Amino acid sequence: MQRQKSRGVAILEFSLIALVLVPLTIGTMSIGLNMIRTLQTVQLARDAGHMYARGSNFAQPGNQTILVTLGADVGLTTSAATSKALVVLSTVTYVDKATCAAAGKVDAGGNPLGCTNYQQWVFTQRINIGNTSMRTSNFGSPITTGSNPVTLDSNGNISLNDQATNTGDVAQFSGINPYANVNGTISGLPSRQVIYVSEAATTGIAIPPYSPNSIMYSYNMF
Repeated sequence: MQRQKSRGVAILEFSLIALVLVPLTIGTMSIGLNMIRTLQTVQLARDAGHMYARGSNFAQPGNQTILVTLGADVGLTTSAATSKALVVLSTVTYVDKATCAAAGKVDAGGNPLGCTNYQQWVFTQRINIGNTSMRTSNFGSPITTGSNPVTLDSNGNISLNDQATNTGDVAQFSGINPYANVNGTISGLPSRQVIYVSEAATTGIAIPPYSPNSIMYSYNMF
């Protein structure tokens, strides 16, 4: 009888401990798996940005295949319907007087005239690889619809005229000092220099209710 009572107490104690230990173990696993997924997302954005800044044209299918191989662990594919990840590649530049002049939007004295995006950051290229419905870019996107859409060519390039005059091409970008020439003193980013931006978004590992179906995100600038 005493053994049966002891056994019953042990079962009750184990049940009470399990009520805490099992959820704690599953929650710890969930956090750990999503930390790994976050690191994979950071690495994907970094690798994509390095290659992009070094001149890889990710509008080409062959280079997209290389990127998909790098992102295989997070489910990246070139199909928007099946991909579980997204890579967004952009180049941005600052519209200064030289940009306006190159677009023919200056007066006889070289001052901006009709250069709507003067002193704004604008996109010069945008390439999306993967599921574009997952997340929007932190830096905005060229507006390709409406009455005055931004036109992207087959390589994702945006015309100089759109860069200078189309307000739909303005990027939500800051944090880097633009080109400036004050009394002959040059500072900031060189005129017409572009900044390479790579962004990656992946689907988190969902283990309800401990971790919802979240989206991991990372970006790099070069």
